[in-house]
Amino acid sequence: MKIVGILTEFNPFHNGHAWLLSQLRRALGENSCILCLMSGQFVQRGEPAMLRKHARAEAALRCGADLVLELPLARALSSAEGFARGAVYLMQRSGCVTHLAFGSECGDAAALERVAQCLDSEMYRAGLRRFLDEGMPFAACRQAVVRGILGPTDAALLSGANNNLGVEYLKAARQLGWSCSVLTVKRRGAAHDSPEAAEFCSASAVRRLLEAGDWQEVEKAVPAAAADIYRAECAAGRGPVTAAAAERMILARLRTMDTAAFSRLPDCAEGLEHRFLRAARSASSLEELLGQVKTKRYAFSRLRRMALCAWLGVEAEDAAQMPQYLRLLGCTERGRAALGQMRRTAQLPVLVKSADVRRLSEGAQRQFSLEARAGELYGLLYPDLSSAEPGEEWRTGPVVVKDR
Repeated sequence: MKIVGILTEFNPFHNGHAWLLSQLRRALGENSCILCLMSGQFVQRGEPAMLRKHARAEAALRCGADLVLELPLARALSSAEGFARGAVYLMQRSGCVTHLAFGSECGDAAALERVAQCLDSEMYRAGLRRFLDEGMPFAACRQAVVRGILGPTDAALLSGANNNLGVEYLKAARQLGWSCSVLTVKRRGAAHDSPEAAEFCSASAVRRLLEAGDWQEVEKAVPAAAADIYRAECAAGRGPVTAAAAERMILARLRTMDTAAFSRLPDCAEGLEHRFLRAARSASSLEELLGQVKTKRYAFSRLRRMALCAWLGVEAEDAAQMPQYLRLLGCTERGRAALGQMRRTAQLPVLVKSADVRRLSEGAQRQFSLEARAGELYGLLYPDLSSAEPGEEWRTGPVVVKDR
């Protein structure tokens, strides 16, 4: 069986995602299996997911996916490099994924591979150090070095958010020694983070529509099966979950931390702990706090992730640890067959029941405890707190979709 792996957030699942899955199925055949590695309750932009992970997994399974596994929290809250490396590592360790796939602005896997090879070269690393020493932002340094080595056309690829992630997937596969077939599907519709509402709009546009309760427009932008799930979640008081709901709790945590605690956060370097400490003592909002910490060297997304990690209890040692297990969030009947194959081939434990984590290594249990903590805190962000039952991470089993 051909099994294609993609890294996703599905925050939320929309028509563009359905298009991607349909193109992969078309390329690999109806008997192929689409495996999605999905972020859990919190996502890479440093915010809570708008809908809980099992609802997002079910939407994906009803709209074209076959198997949804969870990307561990610390990797979901990493830089693009750490995010991609954790996912590619899990695909490799599954022992059964035959293809790596992703959406991109360019749709050109060969061009993205050239850039990945460049980023993995000593020439690139030497050039990057030189530009960073001049105080330029990392993204600008990266693009400038690639322009000098490969020329402006390839360097321009790094201006696309999806191209960027694709390059990181390919770089991670090279570094991990994983030989797999690569597929990329050209992104269709609105650009990444575009506010435009349309049939193929960005996930950020769908989030705005969900937050506004504009169901007429939501139903144009997402498959019908997904819209039904989103309506049910919101009716049950579990959505939409917004970043604003977490602000006071994050601020409370930041105001009680000392320099040593800040220094243990992922990506804390070059005195950032001191900037965070000063800002936490004076700012009255999270936006103001991050604005005081911000310099041209550090992207807001990095600082948002650090603040979120502080609240969730994720430290640098957690971010450095590779995933310790493959955790199932949901499957279809076809996905169940692939899951059986994975159980025979995987180089990591396959976790179906949460209680089984107690049989795993200390590192795996630490990783799961972070998920459980994150799940408890995520529930406190529901619009209706009566829907936030304690212990959901231990009680909620995988979603099984029998037909679609």
